[in-house]
Amino acid sequence: MNKFWIMLFHTYKNKITTKSFIISTAITVLLVLAVTNLQSIISVFQSDDGKQQIAVIDETGGLYPAFAKQLKAADTDNDLQAMQTKESEKDAVKRVKDGEWDGLFIIRQDQKGTITGAYKALTISDESAYKLLKQALTQTKTAVETAKLGISAEKVSSLYTPPEVSKDALEKGAKSEEELGQVMGLVYIMLFVIYFSVIMYASMIAMEVATEKSSRVMEILISSMPPIQQMFAKLFGIALVGITQFAVLLAAGFLSLKLNPQNDESSPISAFLNFTDVPVSTIVYAVIFYLLGYFLYATLAAFLGSVVSRIEDVQQTIQPMVFLIVAGFMIAMFGLGNPDAGFITVTSYIPFFTPMIMFLRVGMLDIPFWQAAAGIALTLVTIVIFATVGAKIYKGGVLIYGNAGGFKAIKQALRISKK
Repeated sequence: MNKFWIMLFHTYKNKITTKSFIISTAITVLLVLAVTNLQSIISVFQSDDGKQQIAVIDETGGLYPAFAKQLKAADTDNDLQAMQTKESEKDAVKRVKDGEWDGLFIIRQDQKGTITGAYKALTISDESAYKLLKQALTQTKTAVETAKLGISAEKVSSLYTPPEVSKDALEKGAKSEEELGQVMGLVYIMLFVIYFSVIMYASMIAMEVATEKSSRVMEILISSMPPIQQMFAKLFGIALVGITQFAVLLAAGFLSLKLNPQNDESSPISAFLNFTDVPVSTIVYAVIFYLLGYFLYATLAAFLGSVVSRIEDVQQTIQPMVFLIVAGFMIAMFGLGNPDAGFITVTSYIPFFTPMIMFLRVGMLDIPFWQAAAGIALTLVTIVIFATVGAKIYKGGVLIYGNAGGFKAIKQALRISKK
């Protein structure tokens, strides 16, 4: 057992000191800092007050007051600052080109009384200003037309005010709209964490085994400790590498949120990452399903890597495993919008998909405990089967050197392990 721990910490130390681990961790930390400080980054590229200066030429001579009122109502984020100008269109366009104004909006009315508008800016790639101006002019036109018919502004406002529609879940224990909003951030993040960590760390295990085989280091290791101990030492060693990396990322994200004054409770980032009201059971399930997903695919990757003789063949050998991970992730993404679909329920009991899809159901729905327990039990049984069969394949696979691949290599590894 002492050799097991030596191998475990040797694997852990070697991985966390590699340039690839340090560089990937540093890059990911920068991404986390960028996301948690997104509002500050955006504000750097905005003008001092954060508003776009839009000049308005009212060729009708009387619509600007109504238009300004409608624009103020439509611009809930206060992104635009409209100002009426008496300058000619030619002079106003020149000031836009010189950068004095961000845009020019012209209100026109033909002889038939039809109201139209024209928006001019250096570029029209930013749709937000155009949509707000168009919405305000549309509301202005509606107000003018209804006034001709003798309908009061209050009735028009009441006519276009959308009705409030509440959503109430009738099933006992079903999550409310507020609870779903709170747990959505955790579910979304954990799906990506499980997806990327399984692909990255499972591939790392397969590559580690194949590298040792190609360098003939495996022959020395086999003489010093049983191959089965080697396999599980690598699994737990890489698991510690993952825990270390995620601890660094969580610490960076937490400190960034706390130290940035713009990340108050009302900011979108803080609201999305607010897990204070998420049930403890959901967080516990997140840890459980993450570990299940890792050990399921890590065990599979270890014995697939053991039957590979060349490093160049690793990606091809583990490709079916990667397809399974991608399929589970895509199904989970679909399930975010429809978590109670029958297709989602069925696939949540398939062990290869359970870590992501069952956690999705646990987070978004109030499912009976036995369903989550059944998913966990099925995945544990699968891991045990993979560990048992995988250990035998690993034991024989590390002794295979040749061009054999796929099922032929697995059969050969099982035959050697029996000797």
